[in-house]
Amino acid sequence: MSQISGANVLITGAGSGIGRLMALKIARLGGNVIAWDINQANLDRVLGEFQAASGRSHHGYLCDVSDKARVYELADQVRADVGDVDILINNAGVVSGKPLVETPDESIETTFRVNTMALFWTTKAFLPQMIARDRGHVVTIASAAGLIGAARLVDYSASKWAAVGFDESLRVELKKTAPGVMTTVVCPYFINTGMFEGVKT
Repeated sequence: MSQISGANVLITGAGSGIGRLMALKIARLGGNVIAWDINQANLDRVLGEFQAASGRSHHGYLCDVSDKARVYELADQVRADVGDVDILINNAGVVSGKPLVETPDESIETTFRVNTMALFWTTKAFLPQMIARDRGHVVTIASAAGLIGAARLVDYSASKWAAVGFDESLRVELKKTAPGVMTTVVCPYFINTGMFEGVKT
C-alpha cells in the first residue's frame, strides 16, 4: 500500500461524489491533494473543504480529462507547481443510464472518452516519472458494472470493462519494467442498483 502522508495525490473528478470523498480522506491523512475537475464551482468549493479538513492549502485545476492536449498541458503545470505525482487516482466518469437504443451516439462517445480514453492520457502524462523513480501508484476507479453487465448501462458497463482491462494489463507490464510502481482497480457498487460488490487489487 502506498504512503499517503506527504505524497502528491492527483484525483480526477475530485469536485463531487467519490472523488470528493477520497480527496477529503487523503487530505486528512496528510496527503497533498491535486484536484482536477470539469466544474469550476465544485472545484472552488471542495478546495475550501480540503483545507478545512487538513489545515493546509491544496491545488485545484479545471480540466476536461477527455481533452488529451489539456491533460498533457496541465500535467506539465502540476509538475511545475507541485512536483511529481506519487499517486494518480483516475476517478472522473460519466454515465447516461439509458437503454442502448435511447442513448444518443454523442453520449456513447463521451462515455468512452471520459471513462476509458482519459485513462490513457492521464496515466501516460504521469507514469514516466513514476517509472524513472520505480515508485508510484496508479489507481483506476472502475465499477461493479466492469465485472458484470447491467441493464441501461451498456455504454457505461463496456467502458468500465475496458477500465478493468486497462489496469490488469498495465499491472502485468509494470511488473516487468518498474516493479516498484503499483496499480489498483476499484469496482464500487451501490446497493440500491442491485449490482454486486467487487474490488480487485
